[in-house]
Amino acid sequence: MLSKTRIAGFERLVRIYNGSREDSMERRVFLGSSLAAALAVTRPAAYLQGAQGSTESKGREFYQLRRYYLSNGAQTKFCDVFLRDALVPALNRLGITPVGVFNLTIGPETPSLYVLMPCLSAERLLMVESSLAQDDEYRRAGEDFLSAPANEPGFERMESSLLQAFEKMPRLVVPAATASHSPRIFELRTYESPSDQDHKRKVEMMQSGEGEIFDKAGFWQVFYGDTLVGRRLPNLTYMLGYESLAERDQKWAAFQSSPVWKSLSSQPRYAFESIVSNITNLILTPTAYSQI
Repeated sequence: MLSKTRIAGFERLVRIYNGSREDSMERRVFLGSSLAAALAVTRPAAYLQGAQGSTESKGREFYQLRRYYLSNGAQTKFCDVFLRDALVPALNRLGITPVGVFNLTIGPETPSLYVLMPCLSAERLLMVESSLAQDDEYRRAGEDFLSAPANEPGFERMESSLLQAFEKMPRLVVPAATASHSPRIFELRTYESPSDQDHKRKVEMMQSGEGEIFDKAGFWQVFYGDTLVGRRLPNLTYMLGYESLAERDQKWAAFQSSPVWKSLSSQPRYAFESIVSNITNLILTPTAYSQI
């Protein structure tokens, strides 16, 4: 059960985060000193070192990952146009780039749109909505969507999570196929662990050789993130890319048959118990305007 002190601190963070223009200085001061306290509601102290003091940590990016749940029909196009014409350009003006926008191609609860926002500053990601509210160009471009009536909303529901990049892959990598607008698909994988110590071991395992096996097998490794705030904690999320589903199958076959993988996965530190209790695996297709 959360203590009254933690609940009060978290509620104050929410009030300041959603406050008016006049509250902006207090938001900046409070967020810089209290991000770790807010995260402590959901994560143990060992995970909060990167959030204490400065919200920028040794050049490691933070990621906000959004999912817009949509209904078939006009709403899907309505949301897509808003993201293309209003949200992505506005995020770029805030220094949040490259922004990935993806359709959920294979996975539960379609249609859905995913938005991936990378930034060195966790504070900037936390304050993104209040910053957007001060952007006149964004409000003009997104007026129809932002003021949509309750009987014709722009989306059914939206959820988001905050992640921090792994130490050994501190920055997102945009595949070369993006610049050439070549065919590409992405795989978004989330590994849940039964306990924090198992989660730590899985993060360690992925940074102690698993990434090198992906590299040798020819995967496009886009990002790896430890989830600080989100659903079904503790978990990590990472993204891989391919030219096609057929290539994906070939690369996973190479990965699973790798002697290095078999040796790593059989080490007692990682194999004495199941350190991953559930895997969510989604196939995403980038929109024409996605920057990833």
